[in-house]
Amino acid sequence: MSKRKQNHDMDVDGDSSDEETPTIVDVNFDFYNVNADNDYLAINRLLIQLFGYDAESLQTGPLTDVITKAAEKNGVGSTIKTDDEEGSDPYAFLTVVGCHDNSGLKILIDYVLSKTKADQGFHGTLLSLLQDPKCNIGLILGERLINIPVQVMPAMYRMLLEEIHGAIGDGQPYRFTHYLFISRVYRLTPEEEEAIAAVQRNSKRYKSTGNSQMGRSKDGVYGFHPEDEEIIQHATHTITYSFTNAPPRDAESVGLDVAGRVMLVPAEKFKALVERIGVTYAVAESSKGP
Repeated sequence: MSKRKQNHDMDVDGDSSDEETPTIVDVNFDFYNVNADNDYLAINRLLIQLFGYDAESLQTGPLTDVITKAAEKNGVGSTIKTDDEEGSDPYAFLTVVGCHDNSGLKILIDYVLSKTKADQGFHGTLLSLLQDPKCNIGLILGERLINIPVQVMPAMYRMLLEEIHGAIGDGQPYRFTHYLFISRVYRLTPEEEEAIAAVQRNSKRYKSTGNSQMGRSKDGVYGFHPEDEEIIQHATHTITYSFTNAPPRDAESVGLDVAGRVMLVPAEKFKALVERIGVTYAVAESSKGP
């Protein structure tokens, strides 16, 4: 039985300038609880996508086992499926797991600590929180396939907030003092930005919508997850980092320069963050299901 259903238009067009309009597919999304057995392989693939070149060293298999079993046991976390079948592979997931005394997260936590060393303020704060027995950091992990629209996230975050409150009411250790978000980004050089903008200026699709160029980032960093912008606004610390095992890049490199992002949000700001994501990425009335 699904938690709830949403209807969305999914853009599956490759942004070809030879087409008058993008290809839109009407899709029904169902939200489900995490099923540790059925969802393991798909969530592991999504974690590999999230951690990129460093996925192997982070041992995503055991990590998937830890987070899916915790989510299933405590009823905290959701997946998205589109086949009206609970046993099918999820296209997205979102959950939270406590970092305190959790040996299954040690490799990942050590990794995050190593990445925050570039920002001593962030590193010192995170290290202090992890060592303080009065603090409890909730690690929020989530990822989705590239064409899953951001409009699914308000419902996922609302359900996560409700489930955290429910788990606290049941005496589970979900009373967090902070939330640590891990996300992914890509970086463009000024030349790459201009090349993409030039393609967009000549695209019939962008001309038809009145867009003449991509929104420029002040530092050349762009998030795969639009909701990161809201998380950053509520975060006390944010850092973008390079993957440890990423191959060196030069003028001949192809593909996106993908990197990671970590954000730390105090728990007292989490409800406001969830509400803000709901406002910013609300589902249009015409896209809501019955």
